[in-house]
Amino acid sequence: DVNLAFANELSIICHQNKVNVRELINLANYHPRVNILQPGCGVGGHCIAVDPWFLIADNPQTTPLIQAARKVNDLKKEWVYQKILSKINYMENKLNRSIITACFGISYKPNVNDLRESPAMNIVERLIQKNPNMLTIEPNLSSYPSIKLSSINEAIAKADLLVFLVSHKEFKNLDLQNKEILDFCGIQRF
Repeated sequence: DVNLAFANELSIICHQNKVNVRELINLANYHPRVNILQPGCGVGGHCIAVDPWFLIADNPQTTPLIQAARKVNDLKKEWVYQKILSKINYMENKLNRSIITACFGISYKPNVNDLRESPAMNIVERLIQKNPNMLTIEPNLSSYPSIKLSSINEAIAKADLLVFLVSHKEFKNLDLQNKEILDFCGIQRF
């Protein structure tokens, strides 16, 4: 959780300074004792997003780093959500119409169908509340009760904005020329 918090915080700093975070991490990781993880849209799953709270609850005075990591990782999904809303608003104002947004990935990590504590799922659910016609793509699920899932091809064909939240293998090497993209998981290589 602490290592992921560092990567997520670094991604926000890089965004503010117009630096490609993935290129920066790639360069830093050339050092033999450096292994910065890849940032995402938060931290999910049944372990990392939950277990630190047990340490914090039993040791509130001696866990400031763990508490800070939880705060950073929980706030990252809000940061991502706000960036998506900002881009949607910008595009709608520019085009003078409503746009179609497609969100790629709702699981808590790549190449699984597990949605437990998924920050991507949280982000998508909130976006759907604002726009029920949004497209959601999750290749590791055939269906989901509260969300209509779309295919990759349908999303690329119909959407004005493609938002990548989870770096599933199916999302890599897609032909995305002439598409507006927000990439929060490293689908696009630098």
